Amino acid sequence: MPSFQEALALMEAWTESESLRRHMRAVEVAMRAYARRFGQDEELWAMAGVLHDMDYEKYPEAHPYRGVEELKRLGYPEEVLEAILGHASYTGVPRKSLMAKALFAVDELTGLVTAAVYVRPDRSILGLELPSLMKKFKDKAFAKGVNREEIKMGAQDLGVPLEEHMAFVLAAMKENAELLGLA
Repeated sequence: MPSFQEALALMEAWTESESLRRHMRAVEVAMRAYARRFGQDEELWAMAGVLHDMDYEKYPEAHPYRGVEELKRLGYPEEVLEAILGHASYTGVPRKSLMAKALFAVDELTGLVTAAVYVRPDRSILGLELPSLMKKFKDKAFAKGVNREEIKMGAQDLGVPLEEHMAFVLAAMKENAELLGLA
């Protein structure tokens, strides 16, 4: 099985956009945190996070299918492939594993957190608190591209109350503020 470092290099080779790279790293750190919480394989979950949108830029019309084809060819585990396919609702792939549920749950939420940081005067996640994030979540005019229903459904499927889920992902991202360019 490929290593996390190989997964990271693959993501970087397939993705030129710095903002998309940062998004995938944000999903990675949230996945690592949930893997620890649930006693799962942190490196495996991190790989799913860092690779979930690897083909989005090059093959938007074939996302996530094209990326999964490449990952399968490279020997990534079926659990990672299924989680990546399941993170996009339109694929119709059911999210059966805890990893797949977590990936779906954190994907949109990391985008909301990042958007909330970018409108802060200091553009730092370190001062962003849950009440402010919840307010942004409820404001449908803010970050219109973020699917709030998928965030709610993801938390529910993961078995974590929405506010707790949001606080958990926010904390994971804060712990990695430097890596994510959000300090």
